[in-house]
Amino acid sequence: MAIADKRLQRREIITKAVCGKGRKFSTITHTVTPPHHPTSILGAWIINHQYEAVKSGDGIEVIGSYDINIWYSYNKNSQTDVAKETISYVELVNLSYVDPKHRATTEEVSADATQEPNCVEATIGSGGSSVHIRVEREFAVEMVAETKVCVIVDPNGSDDDGKSADFSLGDDGDFEDLDSDLLEDDL
Repeated sequence: MAIADKRLQRREIITKAVCGKGRKFSTITHTVTPPHHPTSILGAWIINHQYEAVKSGDGIEVIGSYDINIWYSYNKNSQTDVAKETISYVELVNLSYVDPKHRATTEEVSADATQEPNCVEATIGSGGSSVHIRVEREFAVEMVAETKVCVIVDPNGSDDDGKSADFSLGDDGDFEDLDSDLLEDDL
């Protein structure tokens, strides 16, 4: 062991870090019954989406609501109207990664709608009095908490100003041993 290696020490630092992540895509069908029997669907929109994230067991619950607006014709396509309904939901997103050494008392959770609720299909029900709305939505969630990180330190400090530090990849400089599964897609 070199003399420089003998003076290095290991320290644990407590820091806030992303300690859990998850993502969930879902499709759900809602049934809306307008005041008149629809003849045809002229349009369907989802507006006023609001949500919040709360920790729940091994996952994060996304609790929210949105309004469905359906523009439809009735009375043999002679009149139109808009049916409105507010939908409330609870979506459990499991965490695909959780740091087992995080401090549970410091957990903070958040959710991001990577795909806002969107109507992908609107059809008149078999009885002719209701409309079936197929909605797609996707959430990415994170849990931030305090955790320990281990670092190597030189208790004697450094004699230089750090400008001569060598951060090169070595002689070959290639990335063949790099595990691509560990890379973030969001960079």
